[in-house]
Amino acid sequence: MGLRMAELYLGGRRLLRDKSDHLRMEVSDFTAPVTEAKEKSWLAAYTRSRHEQQVANQLERKNLEHLFPTYERVARWSDRVKRSRAPLFPGYVFVHVADSEQVRVLQTSGVVSLVSRAGQAVTLLPDEIERLRTCCLRARDVEPHPYLRIGHRVRVKHGPFAGWEGTLVEKQNSRRLVITIEQIMKAVAVNIDGADVEPIN
Repeated sequence: MGLRMAELYLGGRRLLRDKSDHLRMEVSDFTAPVTEAKEKSWLAAYTRSRHEQQVANQLERKNLEHLFPTYERVARWSDRVKRSRAPLFPGYVFVHVADSEQVRVLQTSGVVSLVSRAGQAVTLLPDEIERLRTCCLRARDVEPHPYLRIGHRVRVKHGPFAGWEGTLVEKQNSRRLVITIEQIMKAVAVNIDGADVEPIN
């Protein structure tokens, strides 16, 4: 009588358990498909209006890496001033996922779609993500700004925003650098000192 064996498969190899309960491994003719860990990309998820925080909370529960930049919004009345956090990019939350995880993002309540071009999700560039991270850390120094296509281009020379390039504008006697995120056609304005920027030729 032959040995009775229970068969298990592990990475294309067959594990055999004999009557003495010992495991031995032999190469199986069956080769399991090898799935390599794909690199993750930063994408922009488009959300329903005023659902950005809800989406970010759900992504957190799903353990999906994401960025939800906010800024400090100030509302002034005659008798008081109220400060609150609001989305820096209304309608968007940024996610860091592999292709196989995109469906989990799309299944998140409040997510409408991923920003795409020709049917493919648009990948944000590494320097754009670094800018978003910095914005997350400096909520008091940034605010939304109308998207600009033209204007004077400048580069920040010193400080936490060193190396950033954007359009120089003025607002209420202060100079600000407008940074655009091309993929979602949005922009933010950063408070800067005029001496910290230089023109880009």
